[in-house]
Amino acid sequence: MKTDAGEMSLTVDELAARAGVTVRTVRFYGSKGLLPPPVIGPRRVGRYGARHLARLALIEELQRQGMTLAAIERYLGQLPSDLSAYDLAIHRAVVASWAPDSVEMLSRVELEERAGRVLTDGELARLAAAGVLLTGDAGEADAADDGFRVDTGLLRLGLELLDVPLSQGTILAAREVLMEHSRAAARELARLFRGEVAERDTRDVRDLSAHIHPLVVQALLTTFQRSLREELSELLSGEGPSGG
Repeated sequence: MKTDAGEMSLTVDELAARAGVTVRTVRFYGSKGLLPPPVIGPRRVGRYGARHLARLALIEELQRQGMTLAAIERYLGQLPSDLSAYDLAIHRAVVASWAPDSVEMLSRVELEERAGRVLTDGELARLAAAGVLLTGDAGEADAADDGFRVDTGLLRLGLELLDVPLSQGTILAAREVLMEHSRAAARELARLFRGEVAERDTRDVRDLSAHIHPLVVQALLTTFQRSLREELSELLSGEGPSGG
């Protein structure tokens, strides 16, 4: 649910369902200081928002990377306490970039359990358009008897997109734009680095790649974040080309 101001407002049960964890896990993270306390509303019921959901997603991603609870506490302790849900999502995207691609077969029931909600056929189509559900030649989500092929690295992002009022056509077009320009950037960066690794031992090249990958991803995300903020600011202020 959302408040009158449009802000997300969830009970602990709703938060746990949306994050794909148990209520016990939410309370445990709260007791360790990994999650900020909820806002206490009417009838002394704690309400959680988008920042809590984004922080839970970041914690789960750090765990998938094999980090211990102590290491996660140190990592989160270095972050500003007032980070927005958007900034936390950027951090999670950077962390997720360290992991190899992961595709799982999930039944519709399992997928809905991960989503914390019932998914309509239209929402499944939107997840396929976003590249979360891998598609066949016809552009529809592959659904075998044993379920869907799911890119788990994109799953949380795709589920968040379901709440964004964008048409499926816009999502498809946006995906094509991102893929086209990210591939072009990757090719140019690979060309720049090729001369640096030409004379190195194969093992040294692998080590260099492991170090470069998260740094480059973070740099791209930061640069894109700033550029998008500027473009959207111009659009909203009416100063862009379409603003007259």
